Amino acid sequence: MDATAERVLEYLTEVEEAAEDVLSDKQQIVDLDRKRNANREALNALRNDLSGNGKAKVCLGNMFIKLPKDKTKQILEKDQEQLDKEISGLRDGLKVKVNRLNELQGKPELTGYNLCPLSNEEMKAISSILRT
Repeated sequence: MDATAERVLEYLTEVEEAAEDVLSDKQQIVDLDRKRNANREALNALRNDLSGNGKAKVCLGNMFIKLPKDKTKQILEKDQEQLDKEISGLRDGLKVKVNRLNELQGKPELTGYNLCPLSNEEMKAISSILRT
C-alpha cells in the first residue's frame, strides 16, 4: 500500500474507534438508566406496600432473599445514588468523546453543549434581582 492509502486507513480506523467509544458509552447510559428506573419502581412499591409484613423479598444476583423493608430501602437508595454518579460520569465523559469525534471528522465543535445548570444560590440571586 502506498503512504496515502495507509494514512486514509489510519484516519478511518481512528474515527471508527472514536465513534465506537461514543456508541458504547451511550448504550451503557441506557442500560444503567433502565436499572435506575427498576430501582425507582421498587422503591415506590416498598413505599406503597400495604401488607403488614415487615419484610420484602429482594432479588440479589440469582437468588431471592427476605430482608427487612427498611434495610431493603437503604440498599435501593444507595444503589440509586451509585447509579446516578455513574450515569453523570458517563455523560460528562461522553461530551469529551463527542467533541473528539467531531474534531476527527472535521466538524465544528458543538456550541452550547458544555452548559451547566444554575446553582441554588445563583437562582436565589436572580429571583431577588427580578423581584425588585
